[in-house]
Amino acid sequence: MNKKNQNVLMLVTSAICLALCMVLPFLTGQIPQIGSALSPMHIPVLLCGFLCGPAYAAAVGFIAPVLRFALFGMPPIFPTGVAMCFELAAYGLLSSVIYRALPRKKSSIYAALIAAMLGGRVVWGVVRVILSGVSGSAFTWAAFMSGAFINAIPGIIVHIIIIPLIVMALERALPWLKRA
Repeated sequence: MNKKNQNVLMLVTSAICLALCMVLPFLTGQIPQIGSALSPMHIPVLLCGFLCGPAYAAAVGFIAPVLRFALFGMPPIFPTGVAMCFELAAYGLLSSVIYRALPRKKSSIYAALIAAMLGGRVVWGVVRVILSGVSGSAFTWAAFMSGAFINAIPGIIVHIIIIPLIVMALERALPWLKRA
């Protein structure tokens, strides 16, 4: 496959991931008490990182919260949406870079996923600290741990279960997606 065709495929795949970022929160929002804890926008961004490469995935991650706010008014843009822009961009970038640096094994998907999820949450925390300094509000260690890990446990579990399965299935079904 030539470079031009591969770029078109990556652009289309990225657009599909961005569209999923708009749609999935509607589906999980129907689940009382845990819908938002499933972090539905994270799934397509992480998938984009595995399938499309760092530039595409970081762009999808950064654009998704802003576009969703512009279209649907959620997530609230400040401070949640701004922090999510950087968090999701880090997810996409890290999942892609780490996955491509590791050997071609199933365990590499899990290693890249977990590292990206940890790195993205750290980026989210740093951005929240910066934004709290700008706005004069408090962002404590307890707020970081609660927002990044404790309240996110359902999403973390779902991501660790379904994302590797989806990546393996797509790479098996669509060989041109392998390590784009």
